[in-house]
Amino acid sequence: MNKEREDVTKGKLIDYKIFLPSLFVILGISVPFSMYEAQSLEVLNRTFDTIVEVFSWGYIWYALILLGAGLYFSFSKYGKVVLGDPTEKPRFTLFEYSSILIAMGLGSTIMRTGLVEWSSVALDPPFGLEAQSGEALLMGNAYSMFLWSFQTFAIFVMAAPAMAYILHVRKRPLMRISEACRCIFGDRFTDGLGGKFLDLIFLVSILSGAAVTLGLGTPIVTYNLSKLFSIEVTFGLTLLVTVIWVMLFSMSAYLGIDKGIKRLSTFNMYLAGGFALFVMVAGPGVFILDYFTESVSYLITNYVNISLYTGSVDPGGTTHIQSHTIFWFAYNATWAMLHSIFAAKISQGRTIKEMILTYLFAPTLLAWIATGVLGGLSVHRQLTEAVPVFDIVQNNDQMALVPEILASLPLSTLAIIVFSIVAMVFLTTTLDSTTYTIAAYTSTKDMSKTEPSRVLRIVIAAIIAVVALALMRVGGLAPLEVVSGLMGLPIIVIQFLTIYAAKKMIDQDQAWVTNVRK
Repeated sequence: MNKEREDVTKGKLIDYKIFLPSLFVILGISVPFSMYEAQSLEVLNRTFDTIVEVFSWGYIWYALILLGAGLYFSFSKYGKVVLGDPTEKPRFTLFEYSSILIAMGLGSTIMRTGLVEWSSVALDPPFGLEAQSGEALLMGNAYSMFLWSFQTFAIFVMAAPAMAYILHVRKRPLMRISEACRCIFGDRFTDGLGGKFLDLIFLVSILSGAAVTLGLGTPIVTYNLSKLFSIEVTFGLTLLVTVIWVMLFSMSAYLGIDKGIKRLSTFNMYLAGGFALFVMVAGPGVFILDYFTESVSYLITNYVNISLYTGSVDPGGTTHIQSHTIFWFAYNATWAMLHSIFAAKISQGRTIKEMILTYLFAPTLLAWIATGVLGGLSVHRQLTEAVPVFDIVQNNDQMALVPEILASLPLSTLAIIVFSIVAMVFLTTTLDSTTYTIAAYTSTKDMSKTEPSRVLRIVIAAIIAVVALALMRVGGLAPLEVVSGLMGLPIIVIQFLTIYAAKKMIDQDQAWVTNVRK
């Protein structure tokens, strides 16, 4: 441990040539924007609206192409390739592996989506549906399920084959995008400014995304604490919650995947399952089951329509689904490389088919269940007028709806506490995975043989927390959120490069013959 501290002090554990420029870029973007937040948001939102208007079709096809690529890799000869020694067992059991991917892939956002997203769709439905009608309510929950479905997780996983291959099969020491693309661009580009540029784009998108996620994740807890103790949501409360969060994900990241992330992820699966069971028993269980069944039917029936919806002939203009789907795919693109690199790291001993299909189906299944339970509870409260959902959504911050819904349950205090704990642990597992991955990415050690330095993980966690709190304090988080979404554009290009790189490397090695289970 002392040796690690000494190495950090001497700069031996972290590649400052890619880390420091990334940090300076984020601060260079955030500080000026925070000084002129209103003007910055106007310019950034206008830019994003233009992208939605001009390239909405592109984001839609981007997600579908990645899903097609995932199915191709899974069911072709490439799917048989083992990520590591064909004779070794996978590092984790299927349940542990799925739990880690679920915790990484979903996070606390699924809880917010399940409770409130349907209301935005019901108030502004597509396909000419009448606002607040029964069909609009079903479309709202079906859309919430769609958001956490196959296209989203295809975006998250499809750079993983290349990253896992260089790490576990070719045993390359650096787990970086530039290294995965070496077979395309050659040594001179990879070891020069070109490779540094690719790595810089990754780190800027992930560091900004992590800061935004920490900043936007706190309200799901602070609003519940406000309801629980009848106090105002202040920066002091936000600071307290953030500090506790940082301590949790720093500790988990410090312990590593086996002792920290794995245990926390599996624990949260049981806790979330217990909370869902409580909602079913104490809440409108029969209605939730009925509504969930109809929502799944509505999703399956309209899946292609939602997937390809651009609103080109919609007389009412841009609907919530059109604009939000594009933002969702763009924002997911900023996280794509992080998810893929982490999935690559934990997939030792798995085949490419197992890795891709687990990431496509395990988080989707849990997300649909969570959306069914939480969405069903929320819709029931609107229909029975127990909670004026639409009034709250239209007149307040959407997050204000969460504690009101939970307070309508029996044992409401317990429900709010457990919900907050599940949300906090979900975000913790997302951020400790992020911290772990950034530490592995910027490490100068051989990642095919070792884990990233524990001290380095703590340093990264502290940096993310300081950046997030500073931006929340000066008001620079909103502009950074839009910038984070815009960062998805270059990441999309890099994703397609890594898919091509994976195919090229496997073809060069004929790994479908030499690196398969006998």
